[in-house]
Amino acid sequence: MPTQTAIKTSIHLEPHQIILRPLVTEKGMHRSTKDNAYAFEVNRLSTKSDVRRAVEELFNVKVVKVCTQNRKGKPRRTRFRIGRTKDWKKAIVTLDPEHRIDFF
Repeated sequence: MPTQTAIKTSIHLEPHQIILRPLVTEKGMHRSTKDNAYAFEVNRLSTKSDVRRAVEELFNVKVVKVCTQNRKGKPRRTRFRIGRTKDWKKAIVTLDPEHRIDFF
C-alpha cells in the first residue's frame, strides 16, 4: 500500500498577497461579535496554513481555526453582452477569544 504524500507547490506567497480584502457584511459583523470569526477574500492558490500564517502576521492575533470555500462566479449581463464574474476563494478565520480585529 503506497503512502500518501502531500503535493507541495513551488509558489510562495507573501501575507499581503494572500489576504486580498476583508469581507465586511452584515452576516460577517454578526459572526465577528458572536463567534469571533472574520471573513476574508483570499488568493485562490493559498491553503489554510497560508491563510493562518498571513492573518497572524498581518494582524498580530492568534488563529484557532480556518475554514475555506471556493465560490463560483455569477453570470452578469451588460446591455447585449453576457459575461461572468470571476471565481474566488473565501476564508473564515476564527480567532482566540482574547484577540480581536478592528476594521473600523
